[in-house]
Amino acid sequence: MRRLLPSLACLLLAVTACGGGEQGSGSADPIKVGLIVSLTGNYTPLGSEDKKAVELAVEQVNAQGGLLGRKVELVTRDDKTAPDQGIVAYNQIKGDIDALIGPVFSNSALAVEPLAQRDKMPYLSLAPAQEQVEPIKSYIFVTPALSSMYAERFLQYIQAEGIKTIAVGWDSKSAYSVSGHESMVALAPKYGVTIAVDEPYETTTSDFSPLFTHVRDSKAEALVFWGSGAPGVTAAKQYVASGLKTPLFLTASQASKLWLEPMGAAAEGMTVQSAIGVVGDHLPDGKQKQVIEQMAKPYQDKHGYPPPQFAQDGYSASLLLFEAIRKANSTDKTKIQQALEKMDLITPNGRFRYSATDHSGLSPEYISVNTVKNGQFVPTEWAKEQLAKTVNAAG
Repeated sequence: MRRLLPSLACLLLAVTACGGGEQGSGSADPIKVGLIVSLTGNYTPLGSEDKKAVELAVEQVNAQGGLLGRKVELVTRDDKTAPDQGIVAYNQIKGDIDALIGPVFSNSALAVEPLAQRDKMPYLSLAPAQEQVEPIKSYIFVTPALSSMYAERFLQYIQAEGIKTIAVGWDSKSAYSVSGHESMVALAPKYGVTIAVDEPYETTTSDFSPLFTHVRDSKAEALVFWGSGAPGVTAAKQYVASGLKTPLFLTASQASKLWLEPMGAAAEGMTVQSAIGVVGDHLPDGKQKQVIEQMAKPYQDKHGYPPPQFAQDGYSASLLLFEAIRKANSTDKTKIQQALEKMDLITPNGRFRYSATDHSGLSPEYISVNTVKNGQFVPTEWAKEQLAKTVNAAG
């Protein structure tokens, strides 16, 4: 069993004695971590939270003395929620960085991925699209749970609730949504679920009434909506206005105040997935909760609200990268990649166990299915029971 790091001090502290592999004329230079996220465009709400979380992690590690006796410096670029701009951003910084985090927009992540692989750049993606790690690319790792895992977790919950027939709405222009939809279609028979309505839309869609009409006219007992950014708010608001009684299930892209706040009271009772870290307050005491709190309290103090889904991803990516550099005892890119492939670490997103054949590292058990109560995400009774088992098993 690989060692799990029990505390923030162990996760972030890199004493000078660990720096043997970095001695020499450049040993005092900062370790530079690239961060490419959406700071403008449709995915700004996602990317801005990733940026805040990564900045927090960098502040914390530097306050503990840095890594290998060196400070960590963040080099940030905006992909403008556009794949071509993700490529531009990567090309601007690739010669100056030791490793890369981001983007959050799956289409941008997929555009940057082959360049990072070509350059042997250790790359921790903040996007959940399946194609990034299937097939495996040696330098590409994913931090959020994959779309297929979100699909399977919902199907597990749907089965537990006794639901047999569902409707699915999905964004045909989003790699995350397409991947999630494909996984849901493929896995539905395993859980005894029939998809009665299977309806694509586009990211720019502003009227979801046709979808709701088709659901109303079907035998669907729940509507699963795959989408990120603006469509999640638009569709949820129009769902309430439509008077549709079929329960609305939303994926983790909506697990944020950036969805909760514009929804207001209309969000009450809706079902929304999230990473385990979003509902850390509801977990039993233990290592998983401890790591979540290491992020949650300072994030709350700094920004005035709990860390949302995207912040969990950014912070988890940072911890994974920092620990890989510490284990590698070097900023050599190949050594970092090799350390990542042997990683076993608890983060706010759950316990990662990367390997040469698994560059996702997570399992669906670290995803929570929540209801909105008094403006907060609260695990369903089913999720509380499932998460408790997962946390206890992890130690």
